[in-house]
Amino acid sequence: MVTGMGVISPLGQNPAAFFENLLAGVSGVRRLPDEFRKRLSVTVAAPAAFDAARHFSEPRLRILDRVSQFAIVAAGQALSDSGLELAAEDRDRIGVYLGTGMGGAETTDEGYATFYGRGSDRVRPYTVLMSMNNAPASWIALEHGLGGPNITYSTACSSSAVAVGEAYRAMQRGEAEVMFAGGSEAPLTQGTLKAWDALRTLAIEDPEDPARSCKPFAKDRTGLVLGEGAAVLLLESLDHARKRGAPIRGEIGGYGLCTDCGHLTRPSVAGQARAMRLALADAAATPADVDYINAHGTGTLQNDVVETQAIKEVFGDRARRIPVSATKSMHGHLLGAAGVMELVATFLAMRRGAIPPTINLHIPDPDCDLDYVKDRGREGVDIGLALSNSFAFGGTNAVLVARAMD
Repeated sequence: MVTGMGVISPLGQNPAAFFENLLAGVSGVRRLPDEFRKRLSVTVAAPAAFDAARHFSEPRLRILDRVSQFAIVAAGQALSDSGLELAAEDRDRIGVYLGTGMGGAETTDEGYATFYGRGSDRVRPYTVLMSMNNAPASWIALEHGLGGPNITYSTACSSSAVAVGEAYRAMQRGEAEVMFAGGSEAPLTQGTLKAWDALRTLAIEDPEDPARSCKPFAKDRTGLVLGEGAAVLLLESLDHARKRGAPIRGEIGGYGLCTDCGHLTRPSVAGQARAMRLALADAAATPADVDYINAHGTGTLQNDVVETQAIKEVFGDRARRIPVSATKSMHGHLLGAAGVMELVATFLAMRRGAIPPTINLHIPDPDCDLDYVKDRGREGVDIGLALSNSFAFGGTNAVLVARAMD
């Protein structure tokens, strides 16, 4: 059961603000500052308006990369939202499963700039500890004294979806009663943006409005927009949640995981369809049960067509009647944190009875012909079961089933 949620995002620094902005079709995409993008071709990104000094002392900031800062705060929100009293818990039965694609990119970038760029023989002593991918999960455990399983998943864009799915599996096996599960990413450094730009997958700035640069499923889409942030869920077994009278926000109802095994970057219709079918089978659900799909929807030329085709393959004639949204159009692509951010959006949509839109879809692509809930949110919708899709470079496909609880 999901009993708590935390969010740090380009659209708000808590779940409520995040979802209100999603529903209103607000874009978190911004033009990068002139000085920052001096040597970059990419000009837009989706930064989080995060004031680290509000949450951490100066000594702590010297040993925490931005990716860990996000994770710690989002986990704290999830814990507060759940009302769980850690003092009354066996903390050795509480785990942390987190996903990240880039880890401490800010620290890594700074270290290279110091050593190679400025020619210094000294780099920050904590460089390894700040940049390692498992730092965010480890800091959450240290922050709260959690002695259960602590695992970091790095499967590129599906990292946090895999982390949530594997936490769900571990709880089914009885390995923990409570789990912090989610992801964090802070890739908006010059070096990281330059590397991504070299892949030719990043969006070109919209000539009229930078905020409209990410256009999933539109004919004039030009690529993805990188974002940053974190989202963390607090998961509990049903018995544990009921015993303490916990607020139940929803249920992870199923999980599908597979690999394309065809190409490192080219998505596969068969692989994406297989992941959706595996998730539905795990949830003992059928395509007829699905009321909403939060799409991977990156805004790249290949992915959007492939995902559309995969949805059609799984859902057949019903595919065009299922509302679909690509919230990356607003919060950007958070890489390893994207899956859980979109899962949070899915659970909040269920609770509110309202589906967030796909913005900037003004020129339809004839090859992308589903109900993408354009421009503004759709209210008054009953969502009992939904899919959240995450498909990654490297071919790791992860699909999570979100189920509403009465």
